[in-house]
Amino acid sequence: MAVHQRPLGSRGTGDRPAKKRPLTVRVAIWSALHPWRALAGWLAFVVLCLGVGISMGTHHATAQDYRVGEAGRAENLADEGHLGRAPVEQVLISARSGPLDEAAADAAVRDITARMRKLPEVARVAPPLRSADGRSLRVEVTMKGAEADGKEHVAPLAAQTAAAQRGHPSLRVEETGSPSISVGLDTQRDEDLSFSEAIALPVTLLTLLAVFGSALMVAVPLLLALTSIAAAIGLSMVVSHVLPDAGVGTNVILLIGMAVGVDYTLFYLKREREERARSGGRLAPEALVELAAATSGRAIAVSGFAVVVSTATLYLATDVVFSSLATSTIIVVLAAVLSSLTALPALLVKIAQRTERRAVRRQQRTRRARRATTSQDRTAGTGRIWSALLRPAGKHPAATLCVSVLLLLGLAAPALGMQLRVLNEDSHSREIPTMQSYDRLTAAFPDLRVEHQIVVRATAAQAADVASSLRRLSARTHNDPLFTRGAAPHLRTSPDHRTTTLELSSPHKVSSPEAIASLDRLRTDYLPATVGKVAGAEFAVTGDVAHDTDYLAHQDAKLPVVVGALLLLTFLLTTLVFRSVVIGLLGVALNLLSVAASFGLVVIFFQHGLASTLFGVDPAATNAIGSRVPLFLFVILFGLSMDYQVFVVSRIREAALGGVPTRQAVLHGIGASAKVVTSAAAVMVTVFGSYMFLHLAEMKQIGFSLAVAVLLDAFVIRALILPSALTLLGRASWWPSRAVWRAQRATSETSPGVG
Repeated sequence: MAVHQRPLGSRGTGDRPAKKRPLTVRVAIWSALHPWRALAGWLAFVVLCLGVGISMGTHHATAQDYRVGEAGRAENLADEGHLGRAPVEQVLISARSGPLDEAAADAAVRDITARMRKLPEVARVAPPLRSADGRSLRVEVTMKGAEADGKEHVAPLAAQTAAAQRGHPSLRVEETGSPSISVGLDTQRDEDLSFSEAIALPVTLLTLLAVFGSALMVAVPLLLALTSIAAAIGLSMVVSHVLPDAGVGTNVILLIGMAVGVDYTLFYLKREREERARSGGRLAPEALVELAAATSGRAIAVSGFAVVVSTATLYLATDVVFSSLATSTIIVVLAAVLSSLTALPALLVKIAQRTERRAVRRQQRTRRARRATTSQDRTAGTGRIWSALLRPAGKHPAATLCVSVLLLLGLAAPALGMQLRVLNEDSHSREIPTMQSYDRLTAAFPDLRVEHQIVVRATAAQAADVASSLRRLSARTHNDPLFTRGAAPHLRTSPDHRTTTLELSSPHKVSSPEAIASLDRLRTDYLPATVGKVAGAEFAVTGDVAHDTDYLAHQDAKLPVVVGALLLLTFLLTTLVFRSVVIGLLGVALNLLSVAASFGLVVIFFQHGLASTLFGVDPAATNAIGSRVPLFLFVILFGLSMDYQVFVVSRIREAALGGVPTRQAVLHGIGASAKVVTSAAAVMVTVFGSYMFLHLAEMKQIGFSLAVAVLLDAFVIRALILPSALTLLGRASWWPSRAVWRAQRATSETSPGVG
């Protein structure tokens, strides 16, 4: 096979000296010329990241990192007085059917009490309490240490409960509580992730095989995506010692890493194949890699930077979970960009060299070249489906724009009624055994559903006045249906007598209006009228309901800041990249449309219960949207939409700078990127859609929203709205830059029939 060995840099980047070439091109050239070094360097980087990360371990967020609002202030006051809440487990003893056998139940209580008291993790075991209906007994076991650390030490308690169950088979002996529920959630999350990977990987493999028709080329994007994920996991462990991990890092790395890792590789491979087909076999593999780096390599770098910048706005939320989400996303995106710009050029060169050697050995150069050209031309073509999708925008841009925008606005309308809720025990999957035990426990002992902790700090001399005011407060709740009736006040005082706590319970579910109303009544009525009369006393309320309420308030306060920064940065970045204010404004508007429509659909499917009807989603995951879902989606979708925006608009601008009239440049740019956009969307939808099979309500909602948004972005925004808008705007699309105007004017002057 005769190949014209042109010097690197002779096309696409011009004959500029190497030092003036863009960094992406210089890196690609070095990797192409030293493929084994580049590949060895990338693998060494991955191994180093994993090795250092594993050796350092992950630093998880502590209870202090989650504290916000009045609830957080109350917990700080309690900690200062050494009255912080301890981890508590409840052992429920009940009959499997019929009335409770008193003798058997007493024996089980003695057994479980003796077992628990022997454990070094246990601080104390309370006497048994009988339920109102007399059919259940519960034993409260208080563990040592902080409440947030309870799940790390709950295993021995669960083992003793299981042993007691084996010793009393006629009864149901079960354990539940915040520590064991956390362990159950973690276990279910790990199982869910394994299941989603088992779905996403085969479908991604089949999608790539349909695009490239070669198992070898399919392995390239998967290999780079998986190694990028591995490097990101290691790096996230290291970074967690500066920015603690909230337990969501690995989820996000797997979710985003597979999607963007495959996407970036597809963008690069698509351009390399186009240049190969255009050259007709006259260019060496190294030169083809340089050409791809000058175009798609730049687009990948810009796209990755856009995702990083947009995701970084999550730090403005000053919330440990959002910071953890942002850190994980940024790390995996940077890893994917790095692999695409370093290891990918080296892999392409080695694959091309291998193909050429095999072609020479088999003496099939001509036939292979013909087949390759045919395949590559087919890859470069728009295809009948995309030709049909683009036809309305080309022939009737105004009507297409209006109908498409109205469609997305209609889909977005339900988002105006979105109801947010912090997902808690009420929404966790009931497939977790400890959640089934929790339901039986709270049915027998409703007062355990909600507990408010009131913390008061005053001078030591005022301790008696504080205790008296708290007793008056407790008395006020006795006849209030929002609180548990007849409960004796549970007061605790710190050793220095400066801090006093009171615990009150409510028999309503955590997310119920009654539970929220009980908190509001405490804060706005009972506390000011009692403790508020103690001069100089500082007081606050915490507990599960207070946590949820204050978290939503904190998030609502930060939302305008994050969204405003995101819109501004997206506009500035797009404007700088394309040197066009119009493209910057258009990009923001299209992203808003896509995000709003996906929000509307998630409200329809989850808040209104359609997902439960169509897909059998657990009703516990419906009726409300997870409080973190909208903000996380807003930021991530803006970043991912920039992938398509940068890639597609870059192709359009490239054609326009070549003198092609705007209408033709739009159709050419979108048509040239159609197949890779479709393939990238298919991969993303597969990865995100697999999260619909998870049990965690928030992950279901996030996966669904991301999958829907990608579909809308690929097939409505990029195929209908974007080409229609650019066609109608014409040369004004590139204002204030005049580079496109000059290029098209020059083409019109040299070719009078064009334009």
